[in-house]
Parts: sequence; C-alpha cells; structure tokens
Amino acid sequence: MKFLSLFLLITSLSASYGVMAEADPVETLRQALAKSMPNVKPTKISKSPVGGLYEVIVGSQVVYMSVDARYMIDGDLIDIKTKKNISEDAKSEIRLATINKLDTDQMLVYKPKNVKNIITVVTDIDCPYCRRLHSEIPDYLKKDVEVRYIFMPLKGASDMRKTISVWCSDDQQLALDIAKAGGEVDEKTCDNPIKEHLKIARELGVRGTPAILLENGQLLPGYVPVEKLVAELRK
Repeated sequence: MKFLSLFLLITSLSASYGVMAEADPVETLRQALAKSMPNVKPTKISKSPVGGLYEVIVGSQVVYMSVDARYMIDGDLIDIKTKKNISEDAKSEIRLATINKLDTDQMLVYKPKNVKNIITVVTDIDCPYCRRLHSEIPDYLKKDVEVRYIFMPLKGASDMRKTISVWCSDDQQLALDIAKAGGEVDEKTCDNPIKEHLKIARELGVRGTPAILLENGQLLPGYVPVEKLVAELRK
C-alpha cells in the first residue's frame, strides 16, 4: 500500500507540474522554497529521474520535492530495474565534499610507497573492531592502499585525552600502534584537530566506529576484512 501511494503521488506530480517543469523548474523550485521555507538554504537542486520530482540537497540531507515545494519525499530513491540507489550518488558527493574540508596534515596517515587507493577511516582507539582493522594496516600498505585516520573518541574525557596524546606524540604512528594494542602512551597536549574530526564524523553521518569512506564517497559502516575491502576498491 505504501508503494502504491508513492506511485500515485509521483504520477500526480508528473501530470500536475509538467507545464511548470518546462519553464526552468530548478529556479521555480528555488523561489518556491524561498517563500515557503525561507530558513532552508539548498546547496543544490537538480532533476531526478522521476518526472515532477527534483533532488534537493540541504547540508548533508537529500530529499525530493515537487516543483512548487508543496510535496516532499524524505528517503532513498531506488531504481527497481537497475537496483541502483539514486540517492547514494548525491550522498557520496556530500561525503567527499565534507572529508575534503580536512587536509591530509590534519589526519594520521599510513602511506605506502606506491598509492593505488585511499581509504579514510573514522576510528576510536579502544573499540575492538577498530583495533582489528588497525592490525591489518601492514596488509593495506602491502596492497598499496593509503589509510587516513580521523578520530571519533566516543568514551568521554579519558578517551579524548588518550586520542590527543596520540596526536601530540613525537611519533604519531608508533603512539597509535601502542594505544591500539592496549598499551599506555605519555599524556601530552598540543594544538590538534580532534574536535574538527568529531564535527566531520557527525557531518558524514557516522554513529559508530569504525566507518570506512571509499574514494567514490561510499561509506561502509563497521569493520570490513582487508581482502574484501581491497576487492571492493578494485572491482
């Protein structure tokens, strides 16, 4: 019944707003939004594959709206025939723009001599699956995959202090290797990007660690074995 209702809504939209859509529908929708929801500032408005619906990106949110801004669908748009998630393309674009706010010198990077692929991992020092992924760093390097870490300390003040201590260490990689193995690192403080890491992780929609961002903007929640992940990168 839900799918039938959605079909009827889309059919109605396509019929009702076909004429309006012929006259610069993106600008028409932008103006309609400005009147009906003046506090909403869309980052991008573009056509969707469905007549009468337009993809609207606001911050990290992707929705679909009628050209007069009266109707809105909040959810993924799926092409049943191709089994493609149309919304994922827009979300991937948003994620890549978000992660590009950080320079590599604001991340902790494990870089092989020859880089074929890059992954960005949102990590917490103490989470078990984060440690499991970290134990595979030598395998990633052997397979020419650069691993960029941003930190999302989830366990309060002590976790934050430990993360900052790793960042402020003279040898960041050694300190992280020790901390990930359950060892102690000297407590240190310095100017650091950890709060910015947390902000970026939230903008990416990460709710748990690890989370792995691929070069195409796809976000994989949770641990993925190195062999499977490299196969995904190179398929």
